[in-house]
Amino acid sequence: MIVLDTDVLIEIFDKKSSKGDEALNKIVESGQDIAITSINLHEILYGLYKYAKPIRDVLLLPVIDFTKKDASLSAEIELKAERAGKPVRRTDAMIAAIVINRGAFLYTFDSRHFEPLKPFGLKLFSE
Repeated sequence: MIVLDTDVLIEIFDKKSSKGDEALNKIVESGQDIAITSINLHEILYGLYKYAKPIRDVLLLPVIDFTKKDASLSAEIELKAERAGKPVRRTDAMIAAIVINRGAFLYTFDSRHFEPLKPFGLKLFSE
């Protein structure tokens, strides 16, 4: 399974984005199932509501909920990254925990945000 990060979703939904077209082709060619997290759904809906964009397409995607197991892992990841001197955004730790706990890959264009989370088992789709 490939979990799409918000930045990838934005590019895919932008009909004028060649980067989004390339990403969509890469996903289709992989043959894997795709989903988004409830955290990404919040981020994308916030932007769509803010700029009065249509939301129908994003609501068609399967959404993986944030569970107690995810909360436990994300808190542990965030604290360990902070103690290692590589603090991460809380939402990134939450998304990473969801992906790790499901043995999935994260597809993001902002890998530098997620690079510090790879030692915890996060796998990026671009690899």
